[in-house]
Amino acid sequence: MTDKEQQPAVEKEEEKSQARLDYEAGQEHLKNEEISQAANLFHNALIGFEQEGDEHGVANASDKLGDICAGHDDYDTALNHYEKAYSICEKDSDSFSLFSLEKKKAHVLYLAKKYQDAVTMYLDIIDEYQAMRNPQGTIDTLEILADVYVAMGDKEKAADSYRLAASIHKNYKHKRHAEAFLKKADEVLIS
Repeated sequence: MTDKEQQPAVEKEEEKSQARLDYEAGQEHLKNEEISQAANLFHNALIGFEQEGDEHGVANASDKLGDICAGHDDYDTALNHYEKAYSICEKDSDSFSLFSLEKKKAHVLYLAKKYQDAVTMYLDIIDEYQAMRNPQGTIDTLEILADVYVAMGDKEKAADSYRLAASIHKNYKHKRHAEAFLKKADEVLIS
């Protein structure tokens, strides 16, 4: 490759802001499971994006920081980062990102033992999956919801969640899967 062929790549790299470079480096460190370095770079990127007024960058960096905080059991900070990203995505009417963030927030609420808030979010997520006509997403979320109910000590609602998952499988003629969920419903009631 000649110097002239390499020059456009160098120019493109120079066009990126320091915040963008920090964000991309953070992603590399995250891929390599170098969490501390990734967190530091995402934090720097967040500050840089805020100074540049790059809301999309702020949302992306906040999302990554939320993931890192959730992975280190810092649930309140994770929720704050997710909420920052959520408010930006809400302004942009970015429904895909909003749905992804809702699932992350629900999971963190569950881990933080804020069960009632988690239930509320998971019920909304189920509604969204049903609106999208996504039975597998609905079933997966019902299974998580059953776990939340068990953690809350509400075995009857956990069993109801399993029964609803079974009925969805039954509608699709998935007999074995339906029976497995009915068995889980019975087991949760006698445990």
